[in-house]
Amino acid sequence: MTYPGAWPAASGLLDGDRFLPLTRLVHEDRTPVIAVGSNACPGQLRHKMAEFRIDSPVPMVKARVTGVEVGVSAHVSRMGYVSASPVSAPGTTRELFVIWLDAAQLAVIDASEGVPLPDGNYRRAWLPAPDVSIELDGGETLPGAHVYVNQHGVLHNGDGAPRRHPGQRALLGELLLTQPRLRELFGVTPEEFCARARADRALCARGTRLFVEEELVTASGLEGYVRPQQTGSPGTGASLSPPWT
Repeated sequence: MTYPGAWPAASGLLDGDRFLPLTRLVHEDRTPVIAVGSNACPGQLRHKMAEFRIDSPVPMVKARVTGVEVGVSAHVSRMGYVSASPVSAPGTTRELFVIWLDAAQLAVIDASEGVPLPDGNYRRAWLPAPDVSIELDGGETLPGAHVYVNQHGVLHNGDGAPRRHPGQRALLGELLLTQPRLRELFGVTPEEFCARARADRALCARGTRLFVEEELVTASGLEGYVRPQQTGSPGTGASLSPPWT
């Protein structure tokens, strides 16, 4: 119910259990990734890295991102929630985080998003400037950054446009209120939804299909940026099993 977790108030360096000040905001030797969900939560990042015994620090930089909004994934996660997904939103500016990942860290996050799997939930895409504007805390601008685009599409707001993710409790409450078939599967409260969905692969898959059957799904608008790619560092990406799907 607390998804996507607590985001930091400012930029910092995630180093194990510590969140330290950053000495610089741009890291040319790392890959910049725009985080729109739990990848911007230090606790979740720490947990993902610990799954693969990665203990190197992760720079997390607050940024003003224009052209991307936080939408709603059109799939039910086996962790028991409906996650955030990026959507195209020209002219819209959001405060998000750019996480700078080394090769091993990138392989972990790719794996956590299902990138190496043929039927994985997400694909990593490069969003170039000026299609997307990324202004970091200190005023520096980036030539682009990666983002994870949902393979299932996103939920729309009733008129075909992608809906904005309002937070887990509010989102599940709205969906259960308006979708009788969803209540049949997951119960009548957000708490019931999470309890039933958690770790039940078949039920989550049924919920994901239901989104399509009820015509709740639309494109994110970012699908055109997805290209065939090497995941993570050579020889590591495909070998990592996703801890979260």
